Amino acid sequence: MSVFTPRRQLGLALLLAALSAIGPFSIDTFLPAMRAIGASLGASPVAIQQALTVYLFCYALMMLWHGSISDAIGRRPVVLATTLLFGLASVGCALAPNLETLLALRAVQGLCGGAGLIVGRAVIRDCFDGAAAQRMMSQVTMLFSLAPAIAPVVGGWLFGAFGWHSIFVFMALVGFVLFALSWFGLPETHPHGRRQPLAWRQLLANYKRVGQTPAFFFLAAAVSCNFAGFFVYIPSAPVFLMQHLHLGPGQFLYMFGPAVSGIMLGAWLSGRMAGRRGARETVTIGYGLMLTAMLANVGYNLFFPPSLLPCVLPLMLYTTGMSLVAPTITLNLMDQFPELRGTVSSLQGFSQTMLGSLVAGVISPLVWGSPLTLALTMGGFLLLGGAALFGYRRHMPKGK
Repeated sequence: MSVFTPRRQLGLALLLAALSAIGPFSIDTFLPAMRAIGASLGASPVAIQQALTVYLFCYALMMLWHGSISDAIGRRPVVLATTLLFGLASVGCALAPNLETLLALRAVQGLCGGAGLIVGRAVIRDCFDGAAAQRMMSQVTMLFSLAPAIAPVVGGWLFGAFGWHSIFVFMALVGFVLFALSWFGLPETHPHGRRQPLAWRQLLANYKRVGQTPAFFFLAAAVSCNFAGFFVYIPSAPVFLMQHLHLGPGQFLYMFGPAVSGIMLGAWLSGRMAGRRGARETVTIGYGLMLTAMLANVGYNLFFPPSLLPCVLPLMLYTTGMSLVAPTITLNLMDQFPELRGTVSSLQGFSQTMLGSLVAGVISPLVWGSPLTLALTMGGFLLLGGAALFGYRRHMPKGK
């Protein structure tokens, strides 16, 4: 393991958080302008929704490769290539003359957007062990979780001041700046002696080996379903906030602010508990918070009309529990295969994002008709995540 001074560790955490934030920025920044983009390109609301679905599908698909490629050629080349290509694709989105062109370039953004998250997890595990790894993972989560709160506010401001094209210009600047910062500040943490050959047969064998492991199935399902319980609100945000809660395009912070505050709080608590409480206890506490939030959310919407605070505060409590649970489960997941951390990170990210793509393209449009159906959907995903955790603990009695 590398030795990092506190200053170098903070710098690495900031850079990895920024690289991980490309994904949330690509999703949330253009949400306030979705209707206007659709109108400008002659697309219906359902058609323009596919700009999110296509992005998420490609984001998930490429996650299968980011980690494996980084296992073969190193972490640094993958980050440099994807940040540069993301910036170029964003320029293309700003100049897109029609929906078809926009969707194609959003696909390219998606192919690049997940590299920072996937490779960043592998970098953390390359450099840190045990409680130090959990603290670093929590620091990165706490920092990058600012992105979903900031992104819709930035997007709303840019849209109001300069029009929707400026949102993609901003994304391009983010990509180019991160390319420069990574060029000068990201060390290579995966030495030649530990690299795996990038052969498709070996890659498929690695995926099969990891994917057929019960521990991977249960842990990846738990993290993915927990996240989906919150993510159902992301593509539903324009309807949830503007139609049900009667807010404007510049007021998305009223939902994203509390939700992201919960993510930051959960990540901070995870870091504080590292080395002080057992992993199993930390995960149990997190699920208790999510269950409380879900019951409050369903209970209020079952008996009362939509109102801002009662509809939003349960999201904050839910994301606190979600963020408390995620670092511990993710580290446990990667530790199942120490020599294939990039591959494991890719598969875990793929499963989570594919579920998110299904939520964005199919489930959210079916349930965003009322706050109650959104709350019930959150509850359904949480129960699935809890069942997956129970399955893991049943197969691994001493599991986390």
